[in-house]
Amino acid sequence: MKRIYTTLFTLIITVTMMAQGWPAQYGGVMLQGFYWDSFEDSHWTVLEKQADQLAGTFDLLWLPQSGNCGGTSMGYDDLYWFSNYDSSFGNETELRALITKMKGKGIKTIADVVINHRKELSNWVVFPKETYKGVTYEMKSTDVVSDDDGGKTKTWATQNGYTLSSNADTGEGWDGMRDLDHTSANVQTIVKAYLGFLKNDLGYAGFRYDMVKGYSAQYTGQYNAASNPEFSVGEYWDGNASAVKNWINGTKQNDVIQSAAFDFPFRYTVRDAINGNNWTKLANASIMSDATYRRYAVTFVENHDTEKRSNAAQDPIVRDTLAANAFMLAMPGTPCVFMKHWQAYPSQIKAMVAARKTAGITSESTYSNFRSNTAYYANIVKVNNVNRLLVVVGNTAALESTISTAQWTKVLSGHHYAYYLPTSMNTAYADLPSGTYEGEQKVRLSAITATAGAQLVYTTNGSDPTASSTKAASGATITIPTGTTTLKVGLLINNQVSGTATYAYTIMEPQQQEQTTIPDFCVVNNGETCAFFEAPTTWTGTIKCWAWGNGGSPNYTGGTWPGEACTLLGTAPNGNKVWKWTYSGTLTTIPSMIIFSNNGAPQTNDLPFQNGGYYTRDGLFGVVTGIKNLTPALSEGEGAIYDLQGRRIDDSQLKPGIYIKNHRKILIR
Repeated sequence: MKRIYTTLFTLIITVTMMAQGWPAQYGGVMLQGFYWDSFEDSHWTVLEKQADQLAGTFDLLWLPQSGNCGGTSMGYDDLYWFSNYDSSFGNETELRALITKMKGKGIKTIADVVINHRKELSNWVVFPKETYKGVTYEMKSTDVVSDDDGGKTKTWATQNGYTLSSNADTGEGWDGMRDLDHTSANVQTIVKAYLGFLKNDLGYAGFRYDMVKGYSAQYTGQYNAASNPEFSVGEYWDGNASAVKNWINGTKQNDVIQSAAFDFPFRYTVRDAINGNNWTKLANASIMSDATYRRYAVTFVENHDTEKRSNAAQDPIVRDTLAANAFMLAMPGTPCVFMKHWQAYPSQIKAMVAARKTAGITSESTYSNFRSNTAYYANIVKVNNVNRLLVVVGNTAALESTISTAQWTKVLSGHHYAYYLPTSMNTAYADLPSGTYEGEQKVRLSAITATAGAQLVYTTNGSDPTASSTKAASGATITIPTGTTTLKVGLLINNQVSGTATYAYTIMEPQQQEQTTIPDFCVVNNGETCAFFEAPTTWTGTIKCWAWGNGGSPNYTGGTWPGEACTLLGTAPNGNKVWKWTYSGTLTTIPSMIIFSNNGAPQTNDLPFQNGGYYTRDGLFGVVTGIKNLTPALSEGEGAIYDLQGRRIDDSQLKPGIYIKNHRKILIR
């Protein structure tokens, strides 16, 4: 009897712990595997091929809603729940293969669950009849709330002989599809069966609940208590931290929270800090900032809705996106990286996540502010009340002299961000995480120790380094060649090796790149402030330019994303179209940064502005110094002077500027 009692008790504890909304002390990172209309990038077969690249960095992959919606769709007009998984992202076989492949690489998948509303099959209140495991599930007109679409549905139903539920919506209404009555026993039965199918049949590890403002939080709690997902996160879209925490509390079953929530307040603090050019706003309240709730905070800085640039009401973060990710990935909560940010900055984000995991930061870590003013913000993140990582965003150079090298070692840095690890860790560190890369890689080695004069020793054949292994000073850079390399690097202190860190690299041969040359038709006119962009062949829209000064202002491109349209000049020798942006106002200073985009998306990284710069998607390629081909008349009298439009200029007409003489540019001051 004692053995039986113990087994049952353990089972009860296990089930209870599984239904806690989000794992305690969770150290994983999530990737949002889609954006609006990402049908190509998010196809199940395309994502499956990225499993090796994502492994080790991401622990969770949030997939778009995977059921058939009756046509091309992102899935928010969900139609079939059990019987049809031929979606805009692939078929059911491909979906199952993706989930299985990711699971084998240590990545668990999160299903996008849309149960606030449902798309009708033929008329306003007719839904699919689906049979799963011998049970037929069908929602009826009486499963639609009485006040759906502000009463329009009820008017239609009455006129056409249908009856709706007698119950009003338990949350916010939404026009467009039928809002479900979650007080209905039939709705509850079907939803629970649907979640069981997603988890136990397809193999999803957890759920992302769409539009949870649309129905009472208690139902999310009931559904999770019945299905026991490992992970659950609700989209309670509200910038007020108290409102989001109230929803989290509303999911409780038997006084146990059943779901995490996306930390919209965190997202808005980051947006406000960047867009308002005031980094102190990062101290604003969020779910992550509350020690009681940060376990249930899924932090993010951009998602498919906030980024959707075709809608002027949205507010994407259009600069300092790397700094935004650096702050998020250093802080407690469970970070969720946006797919487009991952696509734009894979190596930087991979390195940030590696530093986070080296430091041992979890969803419930603590932190304290180190320094802050409008120009910068710095936090010390702690694990078990021990300093583990210092993150600085904004003007990092302004803080450099205040950070003790006896206590901290910088391991990562970039535009407006820097990471430091505490010297008390006494470990070696390489800034290139394990993984698969293309082309030989440079790796910076660091000695994370307070011991003065400590050296590093390393091997590249997988053997443990010894005092006689190759030595390097902290900060030294080594090259990892193509092929497979196991780098082991350790601290050498008093002829003893300690703190050895191991990195496994697979370096592929670089793919042949399109040859880029600056076409002759690219010209910088006298006194002109401009830039050129060679667009990838997949960028078929009008190229837009977004340019700004130090600190975010002034904005040189109208101040409304995605900025000003560029002028199409022609086609480069490699077949790519070339565009030109010219500033039309009066300049006192030139821009400091610039972005080019395909009418908003995709976009380049934040790029340093160079007047006359010729940019590709990868960044600045060169500077335009050529001029228009000289006409035959310009060859007459080589001592003559011409302007950049080819007109001969008399000495009396000369003003300060750039001219042509003897077929060369000259500067007249």
